[in-house]
Parts: sequence; structure tokens; C-alpha cells
Amino acid sequence: MSDKFKKESDGGTPPDGPQVSQETASVPPEDIRAIPVRHYGRWVSAVVVLALLALLVYSFSQGNIRWATVGDYLFDDRILAGAGRTLLISVLSMIIGLVLGLVFAVMRLSKNPVTGSVAWLYIWFFRGTPVLVQLLIWFNLALIFPILNLGFYKDEMTDVMTPFMVALLGLGLNEGAYMAEIVRAGIQSVDEGQTEAAHALGMTGTKTMRRVVLPQAMRVIVPPTGNEFINLLKTSSLVTVVSYVDLLRAAQNIGSTTFATFELLLVASFWYLVMTSVFSVGQYYLERHYAKGSLRSLPLTPFQRIKVNLTSFSNRGGAVG
Repeated sequence: MSDKFKKESDGGTPPDGPQVSQETASVPPEDIRAIPVRHYGRWVSAVVVLALLALLVYSFSQGNIRWATVGDYLFDDRILAGAGRTLLISVLSMIIGLVLGLVFAVMRLSKNPVTGSVAWLYIWFFRGTPVLVQLLIWFNLALIFPILNLGFYKDEMTDVMTPFMVALLGLGLNEGAYMAEIVRAGIQSVDEGQTEAAHALGMTGTKTMRRVVLPQAMRVIVPPTGNEFINLLKTSSLVTVVSYVDLLRAAQNIGSTTFATFELLLVASFWYLVMTSVFSVGQYYLERHYAKGSLRSLPLTPFQRIKVNLTSFSNRGGAVG
């Protein structure tokens, strides 16, 4: 037996190096002390933003704005009625836009050259011309068609094309062109294998579209649709040019009689912000609902984010203390 083997069998030091004693191995390792990285740029940017915000507030406070007038007319009956009309015309126009968007999107994807061409022409015209011009065209339609004669219905065009009808047609038809492209993109985002599998199971084209394609396309359709509605809610202020008394027109009418034009514009802006904020929250939860199955974990709701931030802040405060 060699000397090297004898030395190892007798408990000597192995050739690979010294072994750790049992006392040393029984001592647990020290905890790693994590020191967070200090982001000085964030503090600097926060200070700059707060300074600019304070400067903006100070500038408005120095202006000749009668804030008491803003408060007096904030809940005026005429303002609230105008806000209700704005909401009504926006919702109805969006419903028309959704229906037309779905119909013309399917027509656009059809293999029929006639329906595809008609859908393309509709989208091309209403997306290519400003919505203000379209409203004025509908408003002045009586200049070239004094009498509306449909055979079963006959009336003067001025009685048919009321400010409400002009606003509804102008906004609804324009929104339908944009929604057609949104729906078409959503439908095309669904894998063609889904349609082929549905047809293999004996489903008709209509049933496949309703029960297979559209439910999967909603994940792509919902986010831009929410943005379109919020944009439509603001674009509806253009209906003032066709004498429809919406929120902006009500504010302008009051401002012209009280000589508080700027103050009433602030009132209108406040209610536009309230409506868009409410629908933005609804859009967030709708997107979160249709995100199920496509994301591993759903994004936090605003209340969950606040809870997480408060918990994180309290934990940091306890760690510092």
C-alpha cells in the first residue's frame, strides 16, 4: 500500500486540500444585507415636476378668474342637462358605430368583390373627411333636398334633419368607419385554424363568427374601442355648430349672457373630465376581463395598486425605524 493511501486512510489531509471542521460547518452563514440603490434622478425629476406644477397653479391663481362663478354654475340645471345630452348623443353614436363597424368589417373581409368594394368606399370617405365637414353636410342637406320623399314617407328635410338627428348621423357614421377597421383588425388577429376547426365541426360561417371568432377577437377590439368612445365623447363638442345644445353649447350660452366666458369653459372642462375619467375606469376593468386566458397574471386594479403601495411604504418605514 502506498504512503499516499495510508495517509488518507489514517485520517490525514486529502490531496484536494484542507477539509472544513465540524464546528465551522455548524455556524450558519451571515444574512446578506441588501442595500437598495438610490435613484437620485427620480428625486430630481419629481422636484422639477412639482415645481412646474406649483408654477402653473400660481399662474392661474394670479389670473382674473372668478372662481366663485365657476362654483356657482358647476351644478347648474342647464349645465347638467347639457352634460346629459352630450352623454346621450355619445352613447347612441357609439352604438351606431359598433353596429356599422361590425357589418362593414365583415363586408370588407368578404370574398364578394361588390360588398368588399362598398365597405372600402364607405371607410375611405368617412375616414378621409373631417367630422366637422360631415356634420355641416348633414346640416345643410335641405339646400339640395328640400323635401324628403321615400315613397312611404314624405316630409320637409328641415323637419327631419333636426340638430339631434344631424349630430347622431354625423357622429355615428363617422365612428362606424373607424370601428370597421378596429373590428377587422380584431377578426384578423384570430388564427385561421380556429375558423377551419369550426367549419370542420359543421358550424356555419355566421355561427363561427359569432361563437368562435368574435369572442377571441374581443381582446384586441376592446382597448381601441374604449379609446374611440372617449375620443367620441370629446369630439361630440363639435355638434355646437349644428345648434345642438350639448354641454359646450350650454356653457357658451350661459357665458354669453353672464360675461363669464372663461369661467363657463372651465365648468365644461370639469364635466368632460368627469365623464372621460368614469369611462376610462370602466374601460380598464373591461380590458382586464377580456385579458383572462391571455396573461399569466391579471394586472392589478387601481385599489390593489394603492394597497400594494401603502404596504410597501409601511414596510420601508418599519425597516428604517
